[in-house]
Amino acid sequence: MNYELSRKQMVDQQIIRRGVNDPRVIAAMQKVPRHLFVQEALQYRGYDDNPLPIGQAQTISQPYIVALMSQNLNIKGGEKVLEIGTGSGYQAAVLAEMGAKVFTIERVEKLYHNSRKLLEDLKYHDIAVKLGDGTIGWAEHAPYDRIIVTAGAPEVPKAYWDQLAEGGRIAIPVGDVHVQSLVLVDKIEGKEVKSQVCGCVFVPLIGKYGWQTNGQ
Repeated sequence: MNYELSRKQMVDQQIIRRGVNDPRVIAAMQKVPRHLFVQEALQYRGYDDNPLPIGQAQTISQPYIVALMSQNLNIKGGEKVLEIGTGSGYQAAVLAEMGAKVFTIERVEKLYHNSRKLLEDLKYHDIAVKLGDGTIGWAEHAPYDRIIVTAGAPEVPKAYWDQLAEGGRIAIPVGDVHVQSLVLVDKIEGKEVKSQVCGCVFVPLIGKYGWQTNGQ
């Protein structure tokens, strides 16, 4: 299978045609080998227009959603980004290719080990991976210029706001366990400015300041 051709078609048909026009996003998604971030048996579907299972009841997001969230972070290069929910590591790799320094947290131990090894193998040295409860953030490296959450939350955890730099932005799906809205939260002169991008569906954000167990 010609993965390079499939990746180009994914970018052209699923991303650019839907209005994503940030050159950093387009270049990053053209470069990152998405098929390596899915289960080996599903690599032939690595550039499909939908989420795919990565084990442990988790998924890799639809390419368009990855591109949309990445574009809404407005990365110019050099930003410090906190990612909540490493998953397979794909979103972190895209952000790194866009020029961000990424700190990413995964609560599922097997996914943490898998993603960390893959990112190391692919030589993404600007990504730090941590095992833990993502709902409390990663205070050690705060403040962050951007925070991206790849799981649906009932609300924006206060820890994210506290760890966000002035002028920074959070991109987070907010709603119930079945459907959410992608929300942007900007910190402008210390005040919270919210906007909604679109509807979306993510796995639940589980932890101390998210859903407690499987969204229940």
